Amino acid sequence: MTADLGAQLAAAFDAAVAADERVEPRDWMPDEYRASLVRQMAQHAHSEIIGMQPEANWITRAPSLRRKAILMAKVQDEAGHGLYLYSAAETLGTSRDELLDKLHSGKQKYSSIFNYPTLTWADVGAIGWLVDGAAITNQVPICRCSYGPYARAMVRICKEESFHQRQGYELLLALSRGTEAQHAMAQDAVDRWWWPSLMMFGPPDDESAHSAQSMAWRIKRHSNDELRQRFVDIAVPQAESLGLTLPDPDLKWNEERGHHDFGAIDWAEFWDVLKGNGPCNEQRIGQRRKAHEEGAWVRDAAAAYARKQTAQQAAQQAANPAGQNEEARV
Repeated sequence: MTADLGAQLAAAFDAAVAADERVEPRDWMPDEYRASLVRQMAQHAHSEIIGMQPEANWITRAPSLRRKAILMAKVQDEAGHGLYLYSAAETLGTSRDELLDKLHSGKQKYSSIFNYPTLTWADVGAIGWLVDGAAITNQVPICRCSYGPYARAMVRICKEESFHQRQGYELLLALSRGTEAQHAMAQDAVDRWWWPSLMMFGPPDDESAHSAQSMAWRIKRHSNDELRQRFVDIAVPQAESLGLTLPDPDLKWNEERGHHDFGAIDWAEFWDVLKGNGPCNEQRIGQRRKAHEEGAWVRDAAAAYARKQTAQQAAQQAANPAGQNEEARV
């Protein structure tokens, strides 16, 4: 590629992004843009797949058939979300096997939130309300992402995440209005999941390595801190409706800012969990590796079947080429 052609392609890309047009897989794009998309979509896909574990832990112990069906549907949705996102990442020239290898080796990360344990049934509700609520806050703007396949995948994902958030809220509401012990269990779950949920949006803007560039490319539409503030403002009145207290003594409405002030986040804990030192890091990635290894025979069988089908189709075409078909019709 000549320097002039490269400059023209870069200018056309910049103009398309500035005009809020979608970049598609066959369009020219900077290598850094491609790498940033792969990193973000891979982390998102890994989070969906790993995120199945803490809730699947409660499927066999759900207190009713209705709750079991809801939870099974949710975990199934999360598997589908991972597949949508891996497929979107593949449009950028990276294979799913490569992404999974990087997840299993620790070269790519998933959301730190999924390294916390689900200790009680109320945790399923707290994850639905807080974790999925934070996910929706973060992901709805990605429906307008500059990269077409990612944006389109997010439309369906966000619709399903809204169901997850509602079921979590409804579960906590039932517990909060139940017995004294049930209310205490719901409050305990919220106490444990509130701060990790705020960490989900990533580090503060002045410590985020990728946020500014992602916003410039319109992969993201809002900064980490903006999204975190939006989530807090949404969660406070919802907590009041639930009859539950958010575990932050500094949480209060700031009339001048038009937003809620909230306390300092323990970023040392965030970075420690991200480095692999969380309560469930080893358990989560260990189970993921084990599931991948034990599923090898399924992948091998599917590949063998695909090869067989391809060979049969090739044999049929060789035995009955297009010319013979035309003669038969005449």
